[in-house]
Amino acid sequence: MAAGDDRGSPDSYRSPLASRYASPEMCFVFSDRCKFRTWRQLWLWLAEAEQTLGLPITDEQIQEMKSNLDNIDFKMAAEEEKRLRHDVMAHVHTFGHCCPKAAGIIHLGATSCYVGDNTDLIILRNALDLLLPKLARVISRLADFAKERASLPTLGFTHFQPAQLTTVGKRCCLWIQDLCMDLQNLKRVRDDLRFRGVKGTTGTQASFLQLFEGDDHKVEQLDKMVTDKAGFKRAFIITGQTYTRKVDIEVLSVLASLGASVHKICTDIRLLANLKEMEEPFEKQQIGSSAMPYKRNPMRSERCCSLARHLMTLVMDPLQTASVQWFERTLDDSANRRICLAEAFLTADTILNTLQNISEGLVVYPKVIERRIRQELPFMATENIIMAMVKAGGSRQVQRFLEEEVYPLLKPYESVMKVKAELCL
Repeated sequence: MAAGDDRGSPDSYRSPLASRYASPEMCFVFSDRCKFRTWRQLWLWLAEAEQTLGLPITDEQIQEMKSNLDNIDFKMAAEEEKRLRHDVMAHVHTFGHCCPKAAGIIHLGATSCYVGDNTDLIILRNALDLLLPKLARVISRLADFAKERASLPTLGFTHFQPAQLTTVGKRCCLWIQDLCMDLQNLKRVRDDLRFRGVKGTTGTQASFLQLFEGDDHKVEQLDKMVTDKAGFKRAFIITGQTYTRKVDIEVLSVLASLGASVHKICTDIRLLANLKEMEEPFEKQQIGSSAMPYKRNPMRSERCCSLARHLMTLVMDPLQTASVQWFERTLDDSANRRICLAEAFLTADTILNTLQNISEGLVVYPKVIERRIRQELPFMATENIIMAMVKAGGSRQVQRFLEEEVYPLLKPYESVMKVKAELCL
């Protein structure tokens, strides 16, 4: 950003994801302050590890860096970047300006991707840590809803044409099952994340071998020490200049799959709202239409569907980026990743917050459901046979599904289950 820009003003475009929809905590994870503070933390970890392994770095230099982790002059950094046309060196100079004694050892032996890529991996991990309990809460709310209405008969639809009876709770379990798969996939991707670590310009660690006079054991120790400090269990053994962009594909594929699940759920709710069998929460002073005051539009579900479509398309960015990374790396990944990674997580955050709000206030209209069943009964064998089928299998099926597949999956998230959804708008 050029010095003097005022891009937060009403006269400048701002992403609705940040200004209107996503939670403050997710917006912070992708904020400049979080990003550049993490860069400084990575420079500190590198210096600490290099000092431990024998490089001439003093305690005074380390302390100076520690004392200035949060002392970021964003205006100076913007001016430096405009002058240098290099974001990392702009922040090396800015950090060095407030750490004059440590200026010479900041970024020692590192390449830009040491801070850039490792920060991205830390951010991806932290963003996934925010999404996991939110998704678990949605599943928990829907499980409560399914259990309460496990035995309430309703007309099932195939091809959106009347079929056989199911129950309201059983239908909800279809939604829950998809979300449970998403929860498992999010957890897998989060646990599979590896640190890029300390690898040098082309992944050979040549600069660090030179610093440690060819002592490859110390270079390996350096890599492990910084990886441990960052809280990762593993680092990549092989990298180019960057970590493989296949990681971004993995992460955004799981988020896109979550988007598909949410779109299906909210489409079902929208269709049921039209049938007047079920609807999302509708507040006392909420206005459904500026021209038709009697309308009760399912705007939360519509928002989820709208944003879920955007989320599903974003996986195309890392797919194409990974396919065109030449040899050890090309810089045409950078601008694209600045946009698609943040947007994917802010979008996923928004739809989960909104879906939790929906699931906490779903309203069912049993009389409407009963009337529709009775309208279709003459076309479905006999009433007694069908009702006996639901009575025999519906309720037990839901209870078994919840006890065997859902509740064990939610157990690690018990401490956050009581948190209510808060929508920005």
